[in-house]
Amino acid sequence: MNFELKPLSLASAAKTSTDTLIVLISKHFKAGHDPLSTLIEKALQAKDLSTQPGNLLNAYALPGVKASKVLLVGVGDAKALDLKLAVNAAVAVLKTSKSANAVVVFAEPTSAEALQATVLTLADASYVYTRTKSNPVPRHLKQVTLGLVKVSSPLAQAFAKSVAMVQGIEFAKEWANRPANHATPSMLAKAAQTLAKDRAVSCEVLGPQEVAKLGMRSFMAVAQGSAEPLRFIVLKYQGAAKTQAPTVLVGKGITFDSGGISLKPGLEMDEMKFDMGGAASVMGVFKSLSLLKPAVNVVGLIPACENMPDGNAIKPGDVVTSMSGQTIEILNTDAEGRLILCDALTYAERFKPKAVIDIATLTGACVIALGAVRSGLFATDDDLAEALQKAGDEALDLCWRMPLDDAYADTLKSNFADVANVGGRPGGAIIGAKFLHRFAKNYPWAHLDIAATAWKGGAAKGATGRPVGLLLNYVLSLEASGKSKVVAKS
Repeated sequence: MNFELKPLSLASAAKTSTDTLIVLISKHFKAGHDPLSTLIEKALQAKDLSTQPGNLLNAYALPGVKASKVLLVGVGDAKALDLKLAVNAAVAVLKTSKSANAVVVFAEPTSAEALQATVLTLADASYVYTRTKSNPVPRHLKQVTLGLVKVSSPLAQAFAKSVAMVQGIEFAKEWANRPANHATPSMLAKAAQTLAKDRAVSCEVLGPQEVAKLGMRSFMAVAQGSAEPLRFIVLKYQGAAKTQAPTVLVGKGITFDSGGISLKPGLEMDEMKFDMGGAASVMGVFKSLSLLKPAVNVVGLIPACENMPDGNAIKPGDVVTSMSGQTIEILNTDAEGRLILCDALTYAERFKPKAVIDIATLTGACVIALGAVRSGLFATDDDLAEALQKAGDEALDLCWRMPLDDAYADTLKSNFADVANVGGRPGGAIIGAKFLHRFAKNYPWAHLDIAATAWKGGAAKGATGRPVGLLLNYVLSLEASGKSKVVAKS
């Protein structure tokens, strides 16, 4: 979708040519002397229109208004959540009217947060996956002009960030939505390499031989049951001096998870193509960074492979040695995400990072704990946790901090290795995080469990692109502050 920002009063909006003119009206609305203001004032007085978020009134062929179709939409207090609700309602109408372009005008001055919410919601509500359809129905809404009473510098910056965020989110959606045979580890690596067309981004792809030399035998163990060769993807964005320590993002890249020998039930197993949602989100962030060019350094690490159950697959009870030298007893081959992430977390040490954040569809237990509203956040550093939570709030990409008490790791004890890859069922999301914590002791670390938030099931089945918004806002906050509040441990 193409977005444009321009100054538009209600009077000038009435003279604008478009398929549909959408007017966003808050409870603070004050009428002017133009045709749209007159309509809004009369509709409010007659109670045919309410400023409650999502309340709609359709109008057609209004005198003095160039657009044949006009949609009045209540936005309440015009806060970000109000705009999300209102724009979703408006896009539902646009789908039925088959409008290819629209002008969305704010009737009053608005905030950067509300503008961002509007852009993100317009893009999300109109997104359509088409890659593997023989006769796809294309995205109906192709061009949106956003009209503001006044385009200030902060609002222009918020708009540019929002549009770049949309591109990152849609890049993540595209790759997470692709079927596993259209998004193998090798294909994922090639997608990452396309990001390096930008001079600020570089991409290195390691194959089985290079990974073996690094000693990533935990990662290799998961991949050995698949005919598809593993790939370890290293993305680097350099927007600041080389002396500035980077933030490292680690994305789980299981391009299909059968569960391995600990085979998953067949029902909804197709959704395990989404098990690389963490990897997709890391690539999405790099897509946005390549557009925004912030003065920060970011590294993306993606261990990518399939988890399959052939004759060479790992078995429950096998013991493998991680890159860190720690041995792991694999009690359940379906707890494979932590087995590939632990080696990537060890690899991250070489960058002497400010902080490391891993993103993974890790546990079903997090789905039970938090549902699909908030991602699970685990962190060893309070400043890092606070910054991530704030970044998620600003992007409407919410997370919630969970505990990391050492006592939760007691069930990971093994008689045959340094650690088992699973513990008891109670507190399963925390236990998964505690496993990863063993490999992330040398830097400030956070773990985002996105098992419930990376995709939707049922009739709305598809990737959400989360948590690209959260991560991008966090990285940009490092530039805004001039330096990270998080200092690497010595």
